[in-house]
Amino acid sequence: MDRHTQRELNPLICTICERGCLLGQGKAGACGLYERRDGQITEILSDHYLAVCPISIETMPMLHYFPGNKFLQISTTGCNFDCPGCISTVIVREMPRHSKALSHLSPDQVVKKATSSGCMGIAFLMNDPLASLPTFLRVATLAGTRGLKVGCASNAYFTAQTLESLLPVLDFINIGLKGFSDESYRACGATAGMAPVFRNLACLVDAGVHVELSVIYSRDKKQELSDLAQRIADISPRIPLQLMRFIPFEDAGMAQEPSIREAEDFCRQLRSRLKHVYLFNTPGTQYLNTVCPGCGKEAIRREFYGPMGAKLLANLPAEATEVRCDFCDKLLDITGSMATEIHQEDDFQGGYPFTRALEMVEAMLIAMGVRQQKYVVRAWEHLLSRNGLKTLHRSVQQPLSYIETVRYFGRLIGTEIQTEDLACFLEAKLQNVSETLKGVKHRPRVYYAMAKPLFYINGGRMENQLVEFAGGISLNKQLPPGGRPGRSLSVERLNELNPDIIFISAFLSNSVDDFLAECIELGIEVNAVKQRQILVHPAPGWDFGSPRWILGLLYMAQALHPERCSYDVIAEAQAFYQRFYGIDFSSENINRSFSKPSANWHWQGKREQTAMSSSKNTRDRFTFARKLNYK
Repeated sequence: MDRHTQRELNPLICTICERGCLLGQGKAGACGLYERRDGQITEILSDHYLAVCPISIETMPMLHYFPGNKFLQISTTGCNFDCPGCISTVIVREMPRHSKALSHLSPDQVVKKATSSGCMGIAFLMNDPLASLPTFLRVATLAGTRGLKVGCASNAYFTAQTLESLLPVLDFINIGLKGFSDESYRACGATAGMAPVFRNLACLVDAGVHVELSVIYSRDKKQELSDLAQRIADISPRIPLQLMRFIPFEDAGMAQEPSIREAEDFCRQLRSRLKHVYLFNTPGTQYLNTVCPGCGKEAIRREFYGPMGAKLLANLPAEATEVRCDFCDKLLDITGSMATEIHQEDDFQGGYPFTRALEMVEAMLIAMGVRQQKYVVRAWEHLLSRNGLKTLHRSVQQPLSYIETVRYFGRLIGTEIQTEDLACFLEAKLQNVSETLKGVKHRPRVYYAMAKPLFYINGGRMENQLVEFAGGISLNKQLPPGGRPGRSLSVERLNELNPDIIFISAFLSNSVDDFLAECIELGIEVNAVKQRQILVHPAPGWDFGSPRWILGLLYMAQALHPERCSYDVIAEAQAFYQRFYGIDFSSENINRSFSKPSANWHWQGKREQTAMSSSKNTRDRFTFARKLNYK
């Protein structure tokens, strides 16, 4: 064997992250984005992006770094970790690395887009920059020479070599911690446990990089996160810690999702150890606000702004170069000045709502019988290559336009039979509810909340359209739009609206008992509270994001008009799941994914697809499989 052949066959240890994958000839590592070429570690697809758009920095999320200012988000695909229940699965695992949805932009083009958009910097988020390190370093280096700030969201599983290359170009970082145990890290694929992350954290702080930390808070991690808070306090009690209330996606179950009350109580406990602890994924919470360490008042106020995001609610005068408390004038632990104008992202743009948009498309296709990811990818590529996010955002907010969108994507991938089955089913149920409620005289006044009593869902969203289809009056339509997916109102305004019935969102939800208790604590004295008419859907995904909204409509119609509607909603759910997913409806297996109908639902491999193709159970299944194999 000659030296050249031997050199090509010998594997190379990847030094990008501490997983230390072996890169053989034609063999990528865990992230799938590096390979061995001529004895070197090479990025397989450089300078390609899935998302490039301006965001406010809180969307990243960063809360103590130039609050409210505009940065250019850049995101690619892939990740060196594989975390259970990952919110980014659709882009880090399901979007192919060579997808047509990825756009090529040189570092110069990225930097020019940042400056032309009025951004003060560039932020790499949603997937980990470790998956595109050479690309990120080129952009960061050039951006620095143009006076732009540069940062990223990362699991910080850097090798010492990688960290050394990042430190000269990195201004800020949000480190997504996986917990405070080797077990938690190994569950994500981190073979060396948690030690590298905390080594890197100390180095970043010592180097003067602005550091914020985020961590998923699930019920089984309470003690672990208490220990984590103490470890952070030992480094610096002023490092902001963002608690991400666990939202079960993918194969994660509902049992580990903490209630809002539990999460807020835990956040309050941790604030006794750390100066700045925040709670995300909880619309309406006050624990997104910064408390002044001097007077104890809320010096900076923020609002929930989609999964993992926040939005600044106040501005400072243009001449302010530092951030002080308005009440006691104490200098706050904020790096940089606060924005004088708050940037508003477009529809699904900016942070994790982008992943929810892709999941909604996936939800439609799965309900049409699609069981192979390549057909979902085809639909995603079509959507993103045509800048279709704005159109999608509008179309999923109305039942009839949603059905037409189902037909659109069905035609796109060639599943007309299954598409018409689903579309006609939705239309028939809509028609049935409409006829049943025809001529109804009394329409209850309905308020739609998300998570907490004072956070309302925008009137133009699907949830409120379903209220009116179900024979109610949507009070949310009388409230000013804003935020994402809504905003907060005052106790006085809610009392003035005086709803007869309150529905709680099926996505970021709450228990009826906790919701009612908070209403009483706040002094909410509306008919719905007095009569205990506060309702939550039997399952997530029943009012937005997936075709299962039809089940939510039946539930609402029965709740609003029991004298006319007598739907057996659980039986309807069982029939729907059997017909469109081929599984039983089980409250034990559901989670909050829009697309996957249960926590144990999985894509079919080639063996299962072959079995489905040869099945003689139904002619439709055979026809569908044959259609999906066209060239």
